[in-house]
Amino acid sequence: MAEARGREMREEEVRLSEAEIAVHWKEEALYYPGPKFIGQANLTDPAVTERFSEKNFPECFREYADLLTWDKYWHTTLDTSKAPFWKWFVGGRINVSKNCVDRHLEKHRNKAAILWVPEPEDEPTVVITFQDLYNRVNEMAALLRDHCGLKKGDRVTIHMPMVAELPVTMLACARLGVIHSVVFGGFSGEACGARIVDSASRVLITMDGYYRSGKLLDHKVNADIAVKKAADEGTTVEKVLIWQRHRDKYSSPTPLVAGRDFVVNDLLKTFAGARVEPVSMPAEDPLFLMYTSGSTGKPKGCQHSTGGYLAYVTGTSKYIQDIHTTDVYWCMADIGWITGHSYIVYGPLALAATTVMYEGVPTYPDAGRPWRIAERLGVNIFHTSPTAIRALRKLGPDEPKKYHYSFKCMTTVGEPIEPEAWKWYYDVVGRGEAAITDTWWQTENGGFLCSTKPAIDAMKPGSTGPPMPGIYPIIYDEQGKEIPVGAGKAGNICIRNPWPGMFQTIWGDPDRFVKTYYAKYNKNKTSTDWHDWPYFAGDGAVWAPDGYIRILGRVDDVINVAGHRLGTKEIESACLTVPEVAEAAVVPVVDPEKGRVPEVYIALKPGVKADKAMEEKIGKAVETVIGKIARPRTVRIVPDMPKTRSGKIMRRVLASISNRMDYGDITTLANPEVVEQIRVQVQGAGPVQKQAGPEDIKAFGKDA
Repeated sequence: MAEARGREMREEEVRLSEAEIAVHWKEEALYYPGPKFIGQANLTDPAVTERFSEKNFPECFREYADLLTWDKYWHTTLDTSKAPFWKWFVGGRINVSKNCVDRHLEKHRNKAAILWVPEPEDEPTVVITFQDLYNRVNEMAALLRDHCGLKKGDRVTIHMPMVAELPVTMLACARLGVIHSVVFGGFSGEACGARIVDSASRVLITMDGYYRSGKLLDHKVNADIAVKKAADEGTTVEKVLIWQRHRDKYSSPTPLVAGRDFVVNDLLKTFAGARVEPVSMPAEDPLFLMYTSGSTGKPKGCQHSTGGYLAYVTGTSKYIQDIHTTDVYWCMADIGWITGHSYIVYGPLALAATTVMYEGVPTYPDAGRPWRIAERLGVNIFHTSPTAIRALRKLGPDEPKKYHYSFKCMTTVGEPIEPEAWKWYYDVVGRGEAAITDTWWQTENGGFLCSTKPAIDAMKPGSTGPPMPGIYPIIYDEQGKEIPVGAGKAGNICIRNPWPGMFQTIWGDPDRFVKTYYAKYNKNKTSTDWHDWPYFAGDGAVWAPDGYIRILGRVDDVINVAGHRLGTKEIESACLTVPEVAEAAVVPVVDPEKGRVPEVYIALKPGVKADKAMEEKIGKAVETVIGKIARPRTVRIVPDMPKTRSGKIMRRVLASISNRMDYGDITTLANPEVVEQIRVQVQGAGPVQKQAGPEDIKAFGKDA
């Protein structure tokens, strides 16, 4: 009888909706913003929620758009006639470069627009005022127009590191109406070439070299690889423009190609003092392409608009990050990602803020570097990722205490942050005073979708908070049935409505756009009513009774253990409750009985001994926080995690090692040497014995 009952229970578990992830998170205590922060905040009126409620949609977003200077006001706030290809502020005309630079000259001409910090500490910080920025952007725009023959609607690929010349180049493109596609500087020449092909760019803008971990890297070599890759696939790059890292010399051992390669610093002498009238752009015209990884392997070119995008990032920068013109704001992201576009360049500069850029590795030459920069430059708003927070906590847990800086607010972005890491960020980095906005959004979204309003809402570690003003989420199960707020069940988080920052389409592939983001929960393909087109984010989430949303990670990053769907992020967070643990990565391993079981990789804090007792302590912590079903089959303490150049752990590589598969190309990792060390530790010194197929770890086919 008991056996039959047990079988029925297991069958019931297996029949669970694929969207219903087991949720074991405990709700954390609330933290409240202080009166000093509230007293100076941009957004303190609780009525904002009512103003941006559904009954006032879409006109509520006029509040964001009215922060901008329009050449011509729009006649239609939202056009849904070709759903789900939404158009915002139709009939309006605007120029992004003019809004981020020109319009600030009257009041802020001599104010710092960009503070650029080189990685070598003996190099001085470069201060670019709004007048300087205006001069540089105009001269670069003239070069692009007159030397390269670029015009409105052309595409340009930019493969550059974190240098001040990057936003100058982006704003020059925006001035002309040229669509820029920025490729993260750490990506290979092959990856850059693939993006050149997809966007049909005929000009590549790059740099000779840049510093990383104390070394001057050859970056020009990637341009040659990219151009060859493009040529092999039928796309000709006519000109390669190369910025110099050191203005007085060429810093790459890779020679210039005559007739194709041009040094920007030399060409600009011809265009000194040039002025280019900003092209008045229709609001719905594209501003840039941002490529994101696709599950099929081909990157998706997310096409972002001009007017809607700029309105959304300006509004969210002002009200959620609380940026004033008097603030010194530092986002530690890379401009090669959407966070850098939105919250290093376009949002802060549209508000005439001072934005800080740093060239190198945050922990170089030591974990005190960010706090020295913050102290020296007077940074009062800080914005980084959980990845960086964990790394800084690991390498220098007490370093912030050594420096005299004062943050009024701090942002975290990019992935869910574990409560333990959040509390260190709040207590140690923010000194218990800074308001934290834990934001959730994606490349495709343009700007924040969920976050606390920092002067209005309480903060809850591990929870991103309520929806943004004007954003109406819903959580569905796999069959499209709504999971109510407070139900205690997780599902697929979707956004029911369009918003101005949302990308317009996948460049050159509208069918993929609809299929990937809208087809899953659309019930009427011919409808022009936005209610019929919920946006599928691809993330799992649970909506607590208090209205706060907790993001559980990608719906693919779930391990189905004997019918229990366990979120990997939840298991990793349980590991971090062990004080000695600095980083944790959970991967699925094929098991003949349970189908999949979790295996945990751990990096300990410096000086902590790795032994069986520590492995047992970590396994016990997972069992205590979540339950025995989640206890890892194995806890593996490794010297370091394999990481991308942006600091993200490559769980795909770890899953391949655990499942005895070929881990593929690792040449682009920041620390490829650690992979073989881990493989030998896990598998022994002999050859790889294939145990699983690619379908067994398909959830980890991209950087997690």
